[in-house]
Amino acid sequence: MSAVIMDGKALGMKIRQDVKAKSALLREKGIIPCLAVILVGDDPASLSYVKSKEKALAEAGMESRDFRLPQDTSEEQLLSLIIKLNNDDKVHGILVQSPVPKHINEEKVNDTVAPGKDVDCFHPDSVGNMVLGRKGFLPCTPAGVLALLREYKVPVSGQHVVVVGRSNIVGKPLANLLIRREYNATVTLCHTGTKDLRYHTLQADIIIAAAGKPDLIKSDMIKEGAVVIDVGINRVDDTASPKGYRLCGDVNSTVAEKAGFFTPVPGGVGPMTIAMLLENVVEAASSNSVCANVK
Repeated sequence: MSAVIMDGKALGMKIRQDVKAKSALLREKGIIPCLAVILVGDDPASLSYVKSKEKALAEAGMESRDFRLPQDTSEEQLLSLIIKLNNDDKVHGILVQSPVPKHINEEKVNDTVAPGKDVDCFHPDSVGNMVLGRKGFLPCTPAGVLALLREYKVPVSGQHVVVVGRSNIVGKPLANLLIRREYNATVTLCHTGTKDLRYHTLQADIIIAAAGKPDLIKSDMIKEGAVVIDVGINRVDDTASPKGYRLCGDVNSTVAEKAGFFTPVPGGVGPMTIAMLLENVVEAASSNSVCANVK
């Protein structure tokens, strides 16, 4: 068999067109959805991510306020800028590109962003709202994974989902979201301390790989017809590539021959992350509450 390829690029564009229409309606009311993007330092990967976000914002008819700060920016200076943006009514979302330099406490950064502008869902209040099922932003990558499952009508209720990876950005939030009553999945969360990963993945109806390890999940680790969502984006040296590297996920591509549904890398979850970020920003701009109501 051959898996149904879950096209995140196509669905992401569909969502972005919807966001563009919402943005146009807000502009008619004199509200320009605005995201402040802060980048500290000149990390090439971070710079590339920031540029792609800024381009997406412009295409959606939204404003991007860019703050490129030098590597030696102090923690106090960064927090002061965030507080200033918190108090700016024309800024609806604040995104501080991760990672920040080592001399800056990332937890303090996340805690300083106002929950109502926390479109990445990193503030403890945002995380608490998500875990408790209250109104609030959903983290972008997990929200993108759920949107893909809905789009392709993948049954989730009663299914055994194995999440591989326990990061605060993907693994932990996904596990919490999937056990909500509206998804009703049974979730196993695997990580570096898990003994015999293959034992767990072979039992999974749905596998979500978010460990950041190239080719971690191989075809002999999944059962026939399983749904495999690959969140990983890894750079692997490749002398045949003009760039000297290639992008690959956490899942070996041969899995597509055995899976029922499969997300490619690139073109799967990646485009969904940016689409959901734009959706969070436009929802923040249209909301008068402390936290936007993200559907």
